[in-house]
Amino acid sequence: MDTSHAIDTARAPERNDNKEDAPSFERIALLASETPRAQEAREHLAAQGDWAPLDEADVVVVLGGDGFMLQTLHAMLDVGRIVPAYGMNLGTVGFLMNRYDKRASLQKRLRRTKRKAIAPLRMHATTQGGEEHALWAINEVSLLRETRQTAWIEVTVGSRVRIKKLVGDGVLVATPAGSTAYNLSANGPILPLDSEMLALTPISPFRPRRWKGAILPDRMKIGLKVLDPVKRPVSAVADQKELRDIAEVTLAIAHDTELILLFDPGQSLEERIVAEQFKTE
Repeated sequence: MDTSHAIDTARAPERNDNKEDAPSFERIALLASETPRAQEAREHLAAQGDWAPLDEADVVVVLGGDGFMLQTLHAMLDVGRIVPAYGMNLGTVGFLMNRYDKRASLQKRLRRTKRKAIAPLRMHATTQGGEEHALWAINEVSLLRETRQTAWIEVTVGSRVRIKKLVGDGVLVATPAGSTAYNLSANGPILPLDSEMLALTPISPFRPRRWKGAILPDRMKIGLKVLDPVKRPVSAVADQKELRDIAEVTLAIAHDTELILLFDPGQSLEERIVAEQFKTE
């Protein structure tokens, strides 16, 4: 992702000598999505001090919505340099973001943040042509039918085939952080952030008719193999990246890789996941 258009550099926040555990960020990067609201906020913040390039920063401030936050996290995963990310919502839902407040001091907000580490999914995919691909997924990996024909997918968990032929629109594997996104729309379960579980959720299943999915320990490897791929081609989507004509994928949580999200006090990701389960609208 080319983010050079959105990167500026911030004066280091004032140190807080009264809180030894308060985060101290010396160099801050600023990224903004292309939307008018995010660009307006970027211009406002850019005038407040000096900002660092992302590859030299201790923390990155992300202006936009959840989609742009995912882009930013993926960009860091791709280059192998990960710093904490503090998002301010200038998009639609803002599940991974904090409230944007033009009047608040960014330096003070950063000093008060709470850290939350999340581990992404690592997907290894093989296409029908034999091409190998490795992709990251922070929310979910989805296998989806490419044509009007239903997908036929063999599901393996651990070392055992659990479903010989899942028939439907597809299947997805969601992390706790992503369990309130596409997974919830597909009637999958909401997972507490510290549950160390994955949601395996069918998408419009036809057979087995009574199978509603599974909640799995995140140490288990999941394999999904496409059956009858010529007549029933399937694509794989890892967050925002799609691969066509898939033969099979294997999925596992990358416990050796952590992404750090920063949240204002009282606005933790855990609380948002709990609150989502009590929404009535």
